[in-house]
Amino acid sequence: MAIILDGKKVAQKIKKELKKEVEEYIKKGLRNPTLAVVLVGNDPASQVYVRNKRKSCEEVGIKSMYIHLEEETPEEELLRIIDKLNKDEEVDGILVQLPLPRHINTSNIIMAINPEKDVDGFHPDNVGKLATGLKDAIIPCTPLGIWLLLKEYNIETYKKDVVIVGASNIVGKPMSLLFLKNEEATVTVCHRNTKNLEKHTKNAEILVVAVGKPNLITSDMVKENVVVVDVGINKLEDGRLVGDTDFENIKHKAFAITPVPGGVGPMTVASLLINTISVYRQKFGFSKHPLTDI
Repeated sequence: MAIILDGKKVAQKIKKELKKEVEEYIKKGLRNPTLAVVLVGNDPASQVYVRNKRKSCEEVGIKSMYIHLEEETPEEELLRIIDKLNKDEEVDGILVQLPLPRHINTSNIIMAINPEKDVDGFHPDNVGKLATGLKDAIIPCTPLGIWLLLKEYNIETYKKDVVIVGASNIVGKPMSLLFLKNEEATVTVCHRNTKNLEKHTKNAEILVVAVGKPNLITSDMVKENVVVVDVGINKLEDGRLVGDTDFENIKHKAFAITPVPGGVGPMTVASLLINTISVYRQKFGFSKHPLTDI
């Protein structure tokens, strides 16, 4: 039976450490770290994500500034709000919840956020820094969370054959850069339309799947003792939440595997807190947060 990579447990451990850290800053007379969260519209999933992020902020002592805008809000209005947040010295991090309504150009919004406050790590400045190996890059939350989860369970990444299924800017691409950075891993990036996907996944010693298709990866598509990181979260007609892999069958074959839910999701939120505190630390003359020093 595979080791279950319990993201919920590890995230709670990280949050306890962050809470103590924030308490120390307050004792020194500093203000609380502050994260501005902007939600446009009433998408139910986005509302849940935002609620969880704000709750986690409260748990560790990060002040959450919540801005909820109507679905019809013009792009120009959102840009005006971002500009105001960029200039606000009391705001350390800015997060605009995605996806945005169709009439708003997501790229324009990402570009408008000050890269130094871009705690999602989506701005091209941060992406470029990550790609070129610069230490001051803000790492996207899901890849950072996956990395910290693997390290917590002492999963060796050095010189491993890594296959990533899903080439998004949010997970797949930055995840590939993290594995390449300092690790000398051999990384293959696939997607749901890759020909003979099984040929690639069977070679993986570490398999990361982030596509959004239930049970895309079955047990016959992986080798023995593979480490599987399932980023997908899909709701079935019967209400069950499942990932992109066949967890029940693969867990008997894998060395380690993340559950859905309770695997990558909590680590993503924990990484958002880490990034926010890291930005805050640097504003007050400290080094970036050690958990982001990859």
